[in-house]
Amino acid sequence: MKTVGNFIGGQVCLSSSNQTVEVHNPATGQVERLVTQSTAAEVKQAIDVAHQAFADWSRTTPLRRARVMFNFKALLEQHREELAALIVSEHGKVYSDALGELTRGMEVVEFACGIPHLIKGEYSADVGTGVDSFSLMQPLGVVAGITPFNFPAMVPMWMFPIAIACGNTFVLKPPALVPSASVRLAELLKEAGLPDGVFNVVHCANENAAQLCTDPRIQAVSFVGSSTVAEHIYTTASAHGKRVQAFGAAKNQAIIMPDADLDATVNALMGGAFGSAGERCMALPIAVVVGDDTADKLIAKLKPLIAQLRVGPGLQHGGEENEMGPLVSSAHQKKVLGYISLGVEEGATLVTDGRNYQVEGHPQGYYVGGTLFDHVTPSMRIYREEIFGPVLGIVRVADYQTAIDTVNGHEFGNGSAIFTSNGHYARQFVHEVQAGMVGVNVPVPVPMAFHSFGGWKRSVFGALNVHGTDGVRFYTRMKTTTARWPSGQQTVSEYSMPTLG
Repeated sequence: MKTVGNFIGGQVCLSSSNQTVEVHNPATGQVERLVTQSTAAEVKQAIDVAHQAFADWSRTTPLRRARVMFNFKALLEQHREELAALIVSEHGKVYSDALGELTRGMEVVEFACGIPHLIKGEYSADVGTGVDSFSLMQPLGVVAGITPFNFPAMVPMWMFPIAIACGNTFVLKPPALVPSASVRLAELLKEAGLPDGVFNVVHCANENAAQLCTDPRIQAVSFVGSSTVAEHIYTTASAHGKRVQAFGAAKNQAIIMPDADLDATVNALMGGAFGSAGERCMALPIAVVVGDDTADKLIAKLKPLIAQLRVGPGLQHGGEENEMGPLVSSAHQKKVLGYISLGVEEGATLVTDGRNYQVEGHPQGYYVGGTLFDHVTPSMRIYREEIFGPVLGIVRVADYQTAIDTVNGHEFGNGSAIFTSNGHYARQFVHEVQAGMVGVNVPVPVPMAFHSFGGWKRSVFGALNVHGTDGVRFYTRMKTTTARWPSGQQTVSEYSMPTLG
């Protein structure tokens, strides 16, 4: 059975610890491969190698760094089917969804190809008599990324293309559940012309990964995961003098107004709640519906569609593609099933029950069927906590003001949406909602690569968001120079605050 190793200094290498973790295929429950578990010394080795590579890479011209990104983009397109199959085999999402993940990741690579323009700084001539001022945007050094299981390729590509294009070197720690895509991306980067040591992948337990937050040579840490861990990483890494962007949990909500196009809204909710089996930080698990009549009509349309969801393996031979695959692991499946049972105990009305879902031929797969709750209230845990599964809850409210107060009362503020045909309510919502990413008749408002991704409140820790212009700012530091070249020597000492003009 194949063992997935680290990628350090341009080479794939297994850990000397001889410790491995099983990587399962969620569709079947069978062990697909093993992944090496590194020692603390091997994590340090990855940092050492990245630190040594920084001097030369940071002095490589931005144009040459951009050309590596251009080559990398071409290789990603060439190997997209292979990469998508890897993602499906370890995460479980359906094949078309894996291709979509790669496309959204490649958009950031495309953005990074423009790095000569993005870091060219500013220039002001004659800020004073014979005085010019200009800024430089320079790389930080070694930076690290710690990524989640739900997007094995896209989330790492939200980080490292911009970091590397800006002149930094990178150490990536992916999750053990989905290790293969990261190593394959590293191999393609090398093939694209990236020098050895600039990008490194290390698989390890959390206690060994802690070095990424404490080692003095690491200058910045980017993390995506739970809010508890995000806050811990932000606190720890910041205390050690590092820049941090740490993205945590979400409980995205959509307000459904009575004037919304119900057919379009239902289709949007189906994709937002059940796409990727709900394992997205930008999933849409809560619909705050204005008016009982609107809620009744919405549920009447949702119920048969949820019952008809095609659930099964992400890769299949022949027939129509499944719409929803399994959850990523047995442990996560049990967690989601527990939340469904909890919702019943809390008094929500279980309209469609996804428990005890069986896929023919795959009795050991980690499947949960589409689940719909009605009469969910903000006091319930199934409303307050991120379930990260195919569970949609309906919250009934009387009017728009109650709806926006409900949405804004949640501790998370990753994304939110409104479905309406009324421009007044749409505009009011955009200005009033306390969320970082907002959709108007759009269920999953993930920004394009040239904008920045990030939430509000306990969905994010740190001032700068990922990719877009915030990503460039995060991975560079600005240096501003004020220069004068006088024709003669300065003969008078000046003790007052210098002024120009």
